[in-house]
Amino acid sequence: MSDVPGEAPPVREPFPDPLPWLAAIERELVADGGRFPQALLIEGRAGIGKRALAMRLARARLCESPRADGAACGACPGCGYVAAGQHPDLRVVEPIAYDDEGNATPQDVIRIDQIRDLTEWSQVSSHRRGAKIAVLAPAEAMHYAAANALLKTLEEPPAGTSLVLVSHQPGRLPATIRSRCRRQLVPLPPGDLARAWLAGEGVADPDNVLAQAGGAPLLARQLADPARQSERGAWLAKLAEPDRLDPIALAARIDVAAKDERRARLGDALEQLIAWTADLARVAAGSTPARNPDFAAALGRLGPRVARLSLLRYHQALLRQRTLLQHPLQPRLVAESLLIDYRALFH
Repeated sequence: MSDVPGEAPPVREPFPDPLPWLAAIERELVADGGRFPQALLIEGRAGIGKRALAMRLARARLCESPRADGAACGACPGCGYVAAGQHPDLRVVEPIAYDDEGNATPQDVIRIDQIRDLTEWSQVSSHRRGAKIAVLAPAEAMHYAAANALLKTLEEPPAGTSLVLVSHQPGRLPATIRSRCRRQLVPLPPGDLARAWLAGEGVADPDNVLAQAGGAPLLARQLADPARQSERGAWLAKLAEPDRLDPIALAARIDVAAKDERRARLGDALEQLIAWTADLARVAAGSTPARNPDFAAALGRLGPRVARLSLLRYHQALLRQRTLLQHPLQPRLVAESLLIDYRALFH
């Protein structure tokens, strides 16, 4: 363990490769390292590579022999330390807790003690006599008290220290946080570029999984996992026949997973319901499904049967339920209730 105050165990992960749709944004942000913002908010859809972009920006800031365009050289000691997760002037703050042996456990929120540790770290002189940079991802995971604790550092960041906040839902951040950051929007990549990248990653059906992910390539790569595709197919096949739907039996699929994985299973089921009902609304309005094109025929049969106002209210209820996923709950019972309400849309 390092003697840097409050330091968490290093982030040990393969250093992210450049993503083609982020190359222009990365070039612009590293072009003049001396003018890199002290507080940067990178915002956009989940699954498009914002965290990877933040880590590459961190490496560029900590590079000791940057190229003429400001990009990291990839060969100096600073780049090596970043790639190994060992750079003392890089801090990554995430909703993760570490035990004394460095084992990581996901948490619901970024806690105030993590932000206090970050503040203490920011006051220590740079170990490599250069810049210091911290990455917070996702920033909206900060507990309310943690966000308040971050304000002082945002208002008066130590010289040479930069904070990069990564956010999938910037609207959940306090306005006082957003207003103190330079904001960098990361848009969805062009479809042809995303599909080509997925094909290069070995994804068998890029069009289908990219639609499921709402155009987000990294999320699409995760969704392409055969087990997740099989589970999705099982759920959507039942949703396609609401008159024969057994909410208790379908919700019981969540309990097949290990206890610590059931909340994630519920999260997947919620996302499928959200995407399915959004497609139902599109079809009911005379359009075509965007997220589930492989179930277009089933959605086409159901669209005319559903009352639009009831569907809107149900979709809003799903969105509210998504915000409660981090709270104590019984995943199977939540799924049963949602499925009962779904079935009622068609009666």
